[in-house]
Amino acid sequence: MTEIERKFLVISDAYKSEAFSKTKLIQGFLNTHKERTVRVRIKGDSGFLTVKGESSKDGLTRFEWETQITAEDAKELLNLCEPGIIDKIRYEVKVKNHIFEIDEFFGENEGLVMAEIELSGKNEIFEKPDWLGEEVTGNLKYYNSQLSKKPFKSW
Repeated sequence: MTEIERKFLVISDAYKSEAFSKTKLIQGFLNTHKERTVRVRIKGDSGFLTVKGESSKDGLTRFEWETQITAEDAKELLNLCEPGIIDKIRYEVKVKNHIFEIDEFFGENEGLVMAEIELSGKNEIFEKPDWLGEEVTGNLKYYNSQLSKKPFKSW
């Protein structure tokens, strides 16, 4: 249940025309401790509860456990979350053998667009599309749990 992912800023909206999927996400955090976060998410018509562990020193890996719950339960749990709800649209883009998830943020994080790619190994090679910008893997201020507390517009 360990995920390996890298995060990047996005420098153009060219990914939108390449996307095969577009989904609205609303999420909040029941807990944002650095050693563990507990996230509630509504993705389309489904709800999810996710527990994430502390990131490795390089920010590439961390434990993640997720289970699907009803959207109604997720809506109720969002009422218990810490202040700072994340509102975004996720686009999915296939580039060769990988899928990039690109999040366009709204509300207090409007203007921020980030891409994530999950890898099977830390040194796995992948193609970087032209719209991919600076890598921000391991930079805590770009974690959604931190964006809920200190949004992009306040930087």
